Amino acid sequence: MKLRWSRLCAVLPAAALALGLTTATPAAASPTVSSGWNDFSCKPSSAHPRPVVLVHGTFGNAVDNWVGLAPYLVARGYCVFSLDYGQLPGVPVFHGLGPVDASAQQLADYVDRVLAATGTDKVDLVGHSQGGMMPRVYLKFHGGADKVHTLVGLAPDNHGTTLSGLTRLLGLFPGAKQYIDKFTPGLTDQATGSDLLNRLNAGGDTAPGVHYTVIATKYDEVVTPYTSGFLNGPDVHNVVLQDLCAADLSEHVAIGTVDRIAFHETANALDPAHATPTTCASVVS
Repeated sequence: MKLRWSRLCAVLPAAALALGLTTATPAAASPTVSSGWNDFSCKPSSAHPRPVVLVHGTFGNAVDNWVGLAPYLVARGYCVFSLDYGQLPGVPVFHGLGPVDASAQQLADYVDRVLAATGTDKVDLVGHSQGGMMPRVYLKFHGGADKVHTLVGLAPDNHGTTLSGLTRLLGLFPGAKQYIDKFTPGLTDQATGSDLLNRLNAGGDTAPGVHYTVIATKYDEVVTPYTSGFLNGPDVHNVVLQDLCAADLSEHVAIGTVDRIAFHETANALDPAHATPTTCASVVS
């Protein structure tokens, strides 16, 4: 039985919403100092000498994606910042839809602003979904490798996603891919085999001098297969959430927004000298 175009039109927006979805709850586009992060007067301490920049996922924003992790890191003494990127004209709140390469330049500009404000020469980056992959574009093509110490990806789509095979259906429907490419290029840039990902991963996954951690969940329904998030390189730590706590059922959204086991492993990656074991008990730590 053939899938009708009208039915596909109903399916694709749902798939797009799933790609990197963080929350469906609208919020202000820019966090404030009172929210506990994005305080540009914050000066990093000797214990945590680098500011942390949080990079949201597709359809996320600088607030909603980080209402869990940002306060968690602030409470542990970090200067924490987050940005909006990939905005489309006339689309408020839900960002990360613009071309990934242009988003990487926005990240480059924001990192420079954070470095100037904090007086540091490097930042650490933590990203969810597209926010874990897009910084690699910044590192490789926008001069970021000399300005980043650590990159932590929470369910990143480093080698793309088939969205459980749905993206492969686009070629069966005349005009579908062109429509998505034209209006939401940030989505097709993340599909397995995209031109952007081919350029990004050509010649190796990592940049010298940058420390990488990828935290994945085997229940990821968005980055499929979940192992496509893993990186290969000399300074890479790939971990599956369920290897840390078999009882953890977090999927793509939860790993970046509410999962304190993932948060604990993120903190370990940011400060490996003082890392403590990440277990099921980390949910209350």
